[in-house]
Amino acid sequence: MSKIAVNNVSKIFESKESTFKSIDSISFKVNEGEFLCILGPSGCGKSTILRLIAGLDKTSSGQILMDNEVIIGPDCKCGMVFQEYSLFPWRSVIENVAFPLEMKGVAEEERYEIAEDYLQIVGLQNFRDSMPHELSGGMKRRLGIAQALINEPKIIIVDEPTTGLDPEERIRFRNLLSTISTQDVIIILSTHIVGDISSSCTDMALLNQGGLAFTGSPDGLVARAEGKVWLIQATEAEYLEINEKYPVISNVPNSEGWEIQVVADSINGYNGQNIAPNLEHAYVYFMESNLNQWTAI
Repeated sequence: MSKIAVNNVSKIFESKESTFKSIDSISFKVNEGEFLCILGPSGCGKSTILRLIAGLDKTSSGQILMDNEVIIGPDCKCGMVFQEYSLFPWRSVIENVAFPLEMKGVAEEERYEIAEDYLQIVGLQNFRDSMPHELSGGMKRRLGIAQALINEPKIIIVDEPTTGLDPEERIRFRNLLSTISTQDVIIILSTHIVGDISSSCTDMALLNQGGLAFTGSPDGLVARAEGKVWLIQATEAEYLEINEKYPVISNVPNSEGWEIQVVADSINGYNGQNIAPNLEHAYVYFMESNLNQWTAI
């Protein structure tokens, strides 16, 4: 059974002018069959920790173990899909997918047969002979998944997969990852988009300023916001006050003024009622109440 263990890991970037600690003493574990989403604002260290797990960079302190062995460099057990596409522009879609098998010396006919199966999985079978520049952003990400899967990795690492995608491609990509997660693999995904987590991940890690602020299930984070989400009917003047006092999640104008959703322990003096929290509410409430970070995002 595959597992990843991140043990007290820090990463420091140094230059002649400055020293920057991107990751600060974080620890967590991920086991086979789990889908971990790493959530946090831009610049919090998400991509750094993924590169460390993938063996593309070295820790400054601490260790990362894959199946009880210290990761010291890239490993074929990891399939990686990063924001910068690792596609060959002069090769067709099927040639890109088949390339890892070509590097292993698999015969052309066999590797193309296998590649066809993976194109079917990611829904690109009708684009087998297309060139990468002819694909949309979402298609390129799905192509990257097929390229990663063909080596039958134990761990799939995906960095900010839905950034820049339209809603349809975002949903398609999330559904693809959810389907893959039912297999005996580990999926680790980083994102700053809360919606990428609510529909797919079994576990989450919330990073903030290089530190690990929360680990657990998405439902566990939502439970912390029970009784803390309010729907307020406000006048124009009240809306301006509320916007200064509380994190506002949404605001909709109506005939009486505004219908506003906020997260707060209490809303004394306003006409409001509790509503059930979702993961976005919970994330904002956690950032505000535990880290005092909402206004900085």
